[in-house]
Amino acid sequence: MKLALIQMKVKNTPEENLMEAKKMLAKAAKENIDIAVFPEMFACPYDNRCFPRFAMEKDNPFLTEIGNAALEYGIYIVAGSVPEKFKDKIFNTSFVFDPKGHRVERHRKVHLFDINVEGGQHFMESEVLSPGEDFTTFDTPWGKIGLMICYDIRFPELARLLALKGAKGIIVPAAFNMTTGPAHWELSFRARALDNQVFMAGVAPARDVNSSYIAWGHTISTDPWGRVLTQLDEKEGIAFVEWEMEKLEKVRRELPLLEHRRKDLYRLSDISNGSQLIR
Repeated sequence: MKLALIQMKVKNTPEENLMEAKKMLAKAAKENIDIAVFPEMFACPYDNRCFPRFAMEKDNPFLTEIGNAALEYGIYIVAGSVPEKFKDKIFNTSFVFDPKGHRVERHRKVHLFDINVEGGQHFMESEVLSPGEDFTTFDTPWGKIGLMICYDIRFPELARLLALKGAKGIIVPAAFNMTTGPAHWELSFRARALDNQVFMAGVAPARDVNSSYIAWGHTISTDPWGRVLTQLDEKEGIAFVEWEMEKLEKVRRELPLLEHRRKDLYRLSDISNGSQLIR
């Protein structure tokens, strides 16, 4: 399975960003890809003031055009994330489109990014956004893929739940900043890949030093052995990566840590649907 991880520089409006996204997608599609992934909040600046202004419902023309592009190129598209308006709430939401252009899944960011690091970053998503409540996967011909958004990666339980649900890879549109990025970006993606013996992909916006929120960039993919397969720098670009599922199965066969869990002593429960994921 070949992925195109699109690290684009986010502009001021959805109209501008749609044009940029389609341009970069056209370039990526020439490389015979299966899945394209955009960054967190790729429709508007990552700024609490922008989320209510640009919040969109699921059938917004921006998302419709992304679905049309999935159909045109015959690929899956993980549409980064956008501010989604649903009833009286706003969510940080990623939509997934299949090669027929159908919207097949949606993930609302479960863990909101509220941070106040002394001498570093201050940001409070909860001032505007509401948290999601779903553990999200979608099916592909190559296996089940999990989906998280940015801060979700810091919670090992969520990644483990996705792995127990059958995910062989986890895609994470994300925008770590200049405080958290250097400290935790690569570490987080290597750790979650290693913990769960899955492929990971973190897709970030390119760095814009003139924006109110300066992203770290460094779009990345890691493998089930915890190795970095590819990583960009801070500039706009596309990272292409192959996820070879037979290598995943080899790692799980030779080091079967998921089978070695002591289910007689502890278990991870999915209380959202009342089931206990102990297999």
